[in-house]
Amino acid sequence: MSDEEFPLLSELKKGPWPSFVKEIEKTAEHKPEIKDLLKQLERSYEDKITYWKHGGIVSVRGYGGGVIGRYSFLAKECPGIAEFHTMRVNQPAGYFYTTEALRKICDIWEEYGSGLTNMHGSTGDIILLGTITKNLQPCFNALAKAGFDLGGSGSALRTPNACVGPARCEFACYDTLELCYDLTMTYQDELHRPMWPYKFKFKMSGCPNDCVAARARSDFGIIGTWKDEIKIDQEQVKKYAEEGVDIQKQVVEHCPTKCIEYDPEKKEIKIDNENCVRCMHCINVLPKALRPGDEKGACILLGGKAPILEGPVMGWVIVPFIPADELADFVKDLAEKVWDWWDENGKYRERVAELVERLGMMNFLEAVELEPDPRMVKHPRENPFFFWREEDLKPRTDPWKIWREAEKGL
Repeated sequence: MSDEEFPLLSELKKGPWPSFVKEIEKTAEHKPEIKDLLKQLERSYEDKITYWKHGGIVSVRGYGGGVIGRYSFLAKECPGIAEFHTMRVNQPAGYFYTTEALRKICDIWEEYGSGLTNMHGSTGDIILLGTITKNLQPCFNALAKAGFDLGGSGSALRTPNACVGPARCEFACYDTLELCYDLTMTYQDELHRPMWPYKFKFKMSGCPNDCVAARARSDFGIIGTWKDEIKIDQEQVKKYAEEGVDIQKQVVEHCPTKCIEYDPEKKEIKIDNENCVRCMHCINVLPKALRPGDEKGACILLGGKAPILEGPVMGWVIVPFIPADELADFVKDLAEKVWDWWDENGKYRERVAELVERLGMMNFLEAVELEPDPRMVKHPRENPFFFWREEDLKPRTDPWKIWREAEKGL
């Protein structure tokens, strides 16, 4: 690719960082159609618009999702990418692959597609970028034979995604990998056959560090936490202090609720656990001295999403704590209630968060049979009025009558 032919793309190859343009050029050496991809990309940068028609009108037999249909507006100028569909492949929980499995995926994609991949998409899937319609079914057949399935797309359950969990992380408060696999296998129909107002995402983080961004990027976030006190090893606290860690500055002063005290003479830490919000900062700085408690489980958040119709939303806490051994059954029961309510009331392309905003948290909680909790409140009421429904009002009892009856009893 010459700098004169593609001056804007050439700019992206400069500097010490990796360049996707360089990788596409390597692919173009043995996939001639990729030269058309570079040509269209240069045009997109020149004109500041995309030249892709995006539409889920292609798929494989029996599936309504998993393939993102893409067609070029510049099909006459760039015939090699007139069709350039994307396939989403369901990743294993925690992204654990053998080298053999990765090579197999790449070999299949070299045969049936462009050879370009994205490991991984924001939801988690293996993204196979660019193939033609007639190759979709043979490619899917080869992937299935190798043990892989397509992920979710369209108005369906998107591929459940989990952090590495207890496989490699000492802070995991529940088995994210097991729950991710359970949800994936239980909801195959919801994954592959779009049937809802819009997309729905599960994300599972084993601890409040939230390495898969469940609170910000999933409709149903399951974040590990603990209910009892943070465990403190005071001997390790002393070792950190002796090794030069400024515990006052690096830990105490960064605590968001100011619930930590440090005695520099005794080199000991004291934590007011009732005011701890489980932010993990102190544990991250002093991992040998501080550990999550023993009563482990998860917190469930609803509604996190990127901006689409109503702007970005962080997940609301709807269940403050569920013990780890009760989590799988509880999650499936609650998720199905949420889907029923959303399917009944949601508008086209309306996410769960937007529906809760439109109909109110009270209606949502009644529909899914959850009790209100102070942690669900986003901010205090802005007016002094509260409208009671008739069924919420209990019959009034005459206090003097109660007093007289009590007096007779005496």
